[in-house]
Amino acid sequence: MELAYSLFTTAAEILIVSFTLVAAWAIFYELTYSKIPPGVEQPGKLHLGHLQLISGLPCSKQGKILERLGFCSEIDFIRYTQDGKKLPEDPKLFIKDLQFEDVPVRLYQPRAPSEGLRRGLIYLHGGGWMFGSINSYDRVCRYIARESESVVVSVGYRLAPEHKYPSQFRDCLTASIHFMKTAEDYGVDSACVIISGDSVGGNLAAAVCQALVSRSNFPKPLAQILIYPGLQAIDFYLPSYQQNCAVPLLYREHVINCCLKYLEKDVSVLENVMEGSHVPLDMKLKYGRWVNPDNIPEEFKIRSYKPHLPTSYSDEVYEVAKPALETTFSPLLAEDSIVSRLPLSYILTCEYDVLRDDGLLYKKRLEDSGVPVTWYHVKDGFHGSWLALQEPGSKLSWRHSPLHKMFPQ
Repeated sequence: MELAYSLFTTAAEILIVSFTLVAAWAIFYELTYSKIPPGVEQPGKLHLGHLQLISGLPCSKQGKILERLGFCSEIDFIRYTQDGKKLPEDPKLFIKDLQFEDVPVRLYQPRAPSEGLRRGLIYLHGGGWMFGSINSYDRVCRYIARESESVVVSVGYRLAPEHKYPSQFRDCLTASIHFMKTAEDYGVDSACVIISGDSVGGNLAAAVCQALVSRSNFPKPLAQILIYPGLQAIDFYLPSYQQNCAVPLLYREHVINCCLKYLEKDVSVLENVMEGSHVPLDMKLKYGRWVNPDNIPEEFKIRSYKPHLPTSYSDEVYEVAKPALETTFSPLLAEDSIVSRLPLSYILTCEYDVLRDDGLLYKKRLEDSGVPVTWYHVKDGFHGSWLALQEPGSKLSWRHSPLHKMFPQ
């Protein structure tokens, strides 16, 4: 008994010391590497939020400590802490966990009676393809369903690295097709289904929309809503990638790191990919029409932007990173024949987000192809700010939220 107690107290002391060291490291890292531009409102709040992200419970450093102690894997620990507590029953919604062709989904249906069929919204969560879940986005999806009086389907697609690319895209496409085919069973008009997502969820939503409009004899989605999406892996020196390379909550190197891990590739080529060594000259010429700083409005180049000199191409790096040039990974690279068939589009970008220019470039491509686009730009926003809606007690009303301004009326 005494031996067991001694082992327990020793393990507890190790954990306390380890967590203290991690917190100290996080503060040092935040103050050393984070660069918050002067235009951000409440920079202290952003610093604090980022500190919570890298030093609080949902942190890879703590996960690594627990993994080394044999308690659980680092990734499982982060996912567990992100899921949070189960929310109580919502008096305004019917909520069910279902399977759409073996893909787990959570269905949110307003309890209030409707005169006719409702609008449906498929939501694809963010999280770098490795994190995020139905549970971690439960508050957001409840909010959308409740305030918009729509039926919402949250898709629990498989995550990397356990499941290889493009499993995530296939799950999202499968769930979307199933819901659109059976929409009326859930009180939804099949002609009024929206595909939406944030961050990599926006990436998946864009790819799913392109796949759906490519299918013959299948209804086109009513709209796509892309919330600060990542849409290309060609150029990591666009203005926003330079200006916001170290702005919380998403650094440029973190973007590339997630991309390589999603593809199950060696992250040792990260610097080479950042410099563009993975893109052959013929592809640079082809895709340069669409992925080009010249297509970014001048107002977005004022802050700390310098044209990037081309780097030498490497066959070796290309072989590692070439799946990132596929349209299921980089929807911005789709052919004009596909882009021109896309539905009404809503794009949200944030000024202090490293992914801002992906959204701006896709907006231009869609508009050049004749697709109606509603663009909402958050001038003092940063990556992840949309998820403030998840915070209990948020005073942001639906009518003043970015999504309401983008939602098809």
